[in-house]
Formats: sequence, structure tokens, C-alpha cells
Amino acid sequence: MNNIQNQDAQFTQYPNQQLKADDEIDLRELFKVIWQGKWLIIAITAVFTIASVAFAVMQPNTYKSEALLAPASEEQGGGLSALAGQFGGLASMAGINLGGGGGVDKTQMAIEVMKSRQFTSQFIQKHNILPDLMAVEKWNLNDNSIIYDDELYDVSKNSWVREVKAPYKPEPSMQEAYKEFSKVIAVNSAKDSGMVTVSVEHLSPAIAQQWVAWLVEDINKVMKERDVIDANRSREFLSKQIAQTNIADIRSILYKLVEEQEKTIMFAEVREEYIFKTIDPAFIPEEKSKPNRALICILGTTFGGVLSFLIVIMKSFIRKAD
Repeated sequence: MNNIQNQDAQFTQYPNQQLKADDEIDLRELFKVIWQGKWLIIAITAVFTIASVAFAVMQPNTYKSEALLAPASEEQGGGLSALAGQFGGLASMAGINLGGGGGVDKTQMAIEVMKSRQFTSQFIQKHNILPDLMAVEKWNLNDNSIIYDDELYDVSKNSWVREVKAPYKPEPSMQEAYKEFSKVIAVNSAKDSGMVTVSVEHLSPAIAQQWVAWLVEDINKVMKERDVIDANRSREFLSKQIAQTNIADIRSILYKLVEEQEKTIMFAEVREEYIFKTIDPAFIPEEKSKPNRALICILGTTFGGVLSFLIVIMKSFIRKAD
């Protein structure tokens, strides 16, 4: 009885020392378990390391080309903006946006159009890039040639041979193409400067550069055609209104609005870079943008090491429980 009381009193007086001793025993036991399972840890880590290296080496290089653009639409808005306050109501009847601040910014509209399904589908069909988008297996650096996956696309017959389940067909639909195209294109606008960056990633650096150039050219053309169509419709409406009124002041206002629509059409006809002015054109990249093979190897090795430690520790606990 006295011995038990002495032990209880000793634990009460030195509880921290007792806990420290237990921690040391647990750490020693943990190190012992790890040391006993060191070969399993080494083996599992080595397997993951080799697998991550093989995976990293097998990944094809992807190249990124980009262009820096500046909004150019503001240069045509001076005359219309000046008429916005005075003739805004009448212009709204004609379906004319005089740039009074209530409409959508043309630069932002152009960015959204570029990301839209309609624009993407027209772009893919116009330039016939569907095989380069969805069937490329790798790019040959020596002769700058594209190698297609023969399980998806037959180059000799210029036909799709992929096997898919309904409702999909061997030739990818525009919905499939849009999803794939959205993964490789990026359009970003800097909030501070307003500059717009258009970039494309592809296995071929030449294709990436060509697509960026086509995107800039096509969006300028599409936005130009939209504004010309709107201006022609507005001009026709205003001309009818001029013919129907005999009030000199209203006729004068209508003539000014017609003049602004003529300016819009003239501006569109004489300027190729209608919405975006190219500051830094797209280039053919010499260095890959991804994959980061070193990072893949590091992550694979780290995951294998952590997993092997957990396996060894769990095996030890299972043995103790049995």
C-alpha cells in the first residue's frame, strides 16, 4: 500500500516528466517501426519515382503563343458621344447607341464574342482546324510536321475514324470542339491598363501562333461587320423619318444622326484593326510552356514517400491489434 501511495505521489509531483518519458517511448517506437520497414519505404518510393519520371517524359511539350492588344474602338466615338446628351431619346428610337455610358463597352463585348460558341464554331469551320484541335498526337520538331492519332483521324482519306457511342459521331460536333477549344484559348483584359492578351496553347508552336493571328483578325472583322450592319439599318430608318417630317429642326437633328452613321461606316471601311490594335503580335515560341517535368517528378516522389510511411505505420498498428 505504501509503494502505491508513493508512486501516486510521485506522478502527482512530476506529471510533466512522466508525459515526457511516454513521448520519448512513443517516438522511439515510431522510429523503430520506420527503421524496420525501411526497405518497404524505399521500394514504394522508388516505384513512384520511376513512374513519375516515366509519366513526365511521356508528356508532349505544349507551346504558348500570345498577342498584346489595345482597344481601338474609342477613336470612333467622339462625334457620337457629343450628340448623346442632346439627341439620345431620338437615337434610341432608331436603335442607335451614341455612347452615352449606358451601353456595353465594345472591348468587353468583343472579348465575350471571342469566347462565344457561335464565334468559335465559325472560326473552326472557316479555318478548317478541327483535326489540329482534336486529333493531334505530337509535333515533329525536325520538319515542323504534325502527327495525328490514327485511331481518331485518317490523314490519307481526310476522314474521322474514332469510335464513339451515340449521340456522338466519328466527326466531332461543334459542341465538342467548343469545349476543347476553350481549354487552349485564353482572353484576358488588364483592369489597370485596359490591354487585352490573347493566347493559344498547342503541341505545335507554329499552329499556336497562327491561331492567335487568325483570332485577332477575325474578331476585328466580325465586330466591324456588326457595326456596319447596325449603322446601315439606323441610316435607313433615319432616312425614312427625314422623308416623313417637314419640321426643320427635327430634320436637322436627323441629318446629324445620319452623318454620324456615315462616319461609323467610313471608319469601319478604312480601318483593318477595328476593335483591337496590335501592340505586340503573336510569335512562334521557342520554349515550351508545359509540362513542368521537374515538378511532376517531385510531387510523384513525395507522394510515394508519404504513402510508404503510412503503409508501414498502419501495418505496425494492425500487428499490435492482432
